[in-house]
Amino acid sequence: QVQLVESGGGLVQPGGSLRLSCAASGSIFSINAMAWYRQAPGKQREWVASITTSGSTYYADSVKGRFTISRDNAKNTVYLQMNSLKPEDTAVYYCNRRLATENDNWGQGTQVTVSS
Repeated sequence: QVQLVESGGGLVQPGGSLRLSCAASGSIFSINAMAWYRQAPGKQREWVASITTSGSTYYADSVKGRFTISRDNAKNTVYLQMNSLKPEDTAVYYCNRRLATENDNWGQGTQVTVSS
């Protein structure tokens, strides 16, 4: 069974930084590009960033230049370094395989709140 455990969220002031981590079960991690998604209150879940098994990265325009996705294949872990955070980055952040749908298994997510 797929297991995804996100961590690292918290409350941060605008302009601050956070580093999110996601521990994924080997069955999903080893063969898939991985991604981060987020869901703000009252909004649909949206894609934030992806990283392929070979390390190629892709970002939504809203986070490009501020967020960095990375993965540690030995630890089955994917990270999201978030810098220059804005109030509009406030959301619950999730990780999953790239192109995951609502029918996939999802973790509990980690809350990121950007506020002064």
